[in-house]
Amino acid sequence: MLPRLCFLLFPLVVLASCALPPDSPLFQPSESLSSYDQESFEQYVSDTRAWIADNRVFLHEDRNLEIEFNTPFERRPDEPAKRGILFVHGLGASPWYFTDMADALANDGWLVRSILLPGHGSRPADLMLPDFDDWQNVIAHHASLLAAEVEELWLGGFSTGGNLVTSHALRDENVAGLLLFSPGFYPDNGYLFLAPIISYLWDWVDVDEEDNIVTYQSLPTRGAALYYRSVSAVQKSLKTARFDKPVLITMSQHDSVLDANATLDAFQDRFPNQQSRFVWYGDTSQVFDDPRITALTSNLPDRRISTFSHMNVLFAPENFYYGEKGSHIIFDNGQDGIPIPENTETLWFGAWGQVAAERYHARLTWNPYFRDLLDSIREVTGDS
Repeated sequence: MLPRLCFLLFPLVVLASCALPPDSPLFQPSESLSSYDQESFEQYVSDTRAWIADNRVFLHEDRNLEIEFNTPFERRPDEPAKRGILFVHGLGASPWYFTDMADALANDGWLVRSILLPGHGSRPADLMLPDFDDWQNVIAHHASLLAAEVEELWLGGFSTGGNLVTSHALRDENVAGLLLFSPGFYPDNGYLFLAPIISYLWDWVDVDEEDNIVTYQSLPTRGAALYYRSVSAVQKSLKTARFDKPVLITMSQHDSVLDANATLDAFQDRFPNQQSRFVWYGDTSQVFDDPRITALTSNLPDRRISTFSHMNVLFAPENFYYGEKGSHIIFDNGQDGIPIPENTETLWFGAWGQVAAERYHARLTWNPYFRDLLDSIREVTGDS
């Protein structure tokens, strides 16, 4: 996921409006990052879990749940798997983002793994520690480990993770296909290129209350610079190469941080496989001339949904944390002057920044079309 990047919205002259962090361990980095180059995935999970337990700044009383949600995980099918997929989360997010997808694919016979990008799972300040090589290397290492166990290797990524796995797939002939959810290829702003410079001048882009156990709410400039590196790398690769194997890409027309149309153009130009699919959540009156594109309306008044967000595609309505009746609601959604209703049954849901008179919009965090998305995945991967 991409946290709000305040410096992307206005020039350097107003950079001082980015808040200074309070004196809290959340905003002080750990002494070191967790290792990720273990000889087995099992050892990687064990070591990472121990590192999180030692270095995480816990937000709630249930420490075991916070450790579980931020630890890499594996789902194995009942029978030996011929195919496997490695999932990579987005900026500020966690391996848990793929929990619903992993359960579904494992039920379909896949060996599924979800890894932790270095700098995540512990405290926002730890995004000051990794280099871009760490992010590239953790994917290369675990793609290699998984490829040794299955006949067919797929990669999947959300947001920044989509950038990283696409860049890797364009270099690795072993990759048989891609599943990309809101890939961050084309940010919808003109200031991202400043991120590496700002990272030497200013430590924090955004400082917010940390109350979400699966996502950082605050962002160091170093983290923003790493996202910029992922954008530069994938854009450079897509300018000179095409991915000829199957790919599924999902995108919300109303994504608050990405250029949805640029992503759609890239799909049509750089991902030519006829088995590929692009799932567009938005205005269904738009005419698409590519039969590989599926358009689904994101305006669902009967469910109090106005638009789809950057993040909601991955989560089933039944998800106990982010689902339709989940325990965590993201009320901070870029609205001013509209009070949060006391009765959550009157909440509407949408992308960040969704505003409508007399309707308070919380963030949409689940996908009403989740089962349809699974069918699209099966179509792309040949499981249908």
